[in-house]
Amino acid sequence: MIAYEFYCLDPIKGYELVGILPERRKNLKRIPEESILNMGKRLLGDLVNVNHILFVRRAIDSVTWEMDRFEPSNRIG
Repeated sequence: MIAYEFYCLDPIKGYELVGILPERRKNLKRIPEESILNMGKRLLGDLVNVNHILFVRRAIDSVTWEMDRFEPSNRIG
């Protein structure tokens, strides 16, 4: 299973984890970064600048529920 950790930039504390959302789509190769950022915008609301959102793609083991870093986002605001 794939999930995304979303981080938001706090001017004082730096990037803080704000939520984790699972990926429900089957074909992972056809998921654009813009679509993932839209999920983050829905999670954080309209008051957050999209340039201050960072996400990390994570692989989740379906048996142990352990998370491994899968692919970091190239987008850092």
